[in-house]
Amino acid sequence: MDYATLKTIHQLAVVISLVGFFARGAGALLGAEWATSRAAKTLPHIVDTVLLLSALALAWMLKLTPGNAPWITAKIIGLIAYIGLGVVALRPSFTKPVRAAAWLAALMTAAWIVSVAVTKHPAGLLSL
Repeated sequence: MDYATLKTIHQLAVVISLVGFFARGAGALLGAEWATSRAAKTLPHIVDTVLLLSALALAWMLKLTPGNAPWITAKIIGLIAYIGLGVVALRPSFTKPVRAAAWLAALMTAAWIVSVAVTKHPAGLLSL
């Protein structure tokens, strides 16, 4: 697979993943039953697997490592924070205000991760 195709797959997976998280988080906060359905819980794992595998393949193709591309390290740290915030946002055992704050923080973290990818700088748009 060539670089352009792989990058397009990765970017589409990012969009689908973020739109899905936005919708599922909003639905969960509004009490929508579909947000807790089996499909709503399973499909994100499929999309995120494509996202992760395409990221690894791109890094391999470009010979990027956290050591030679500090922005990759920033994205990995951001991803860990995003996952943790997403777990809190979608877990009904937390109060609604905590879940809402975690959902917003996860969305802001995702935006920052995208800005790191675009700028290729560990601070993303914060570097400007």
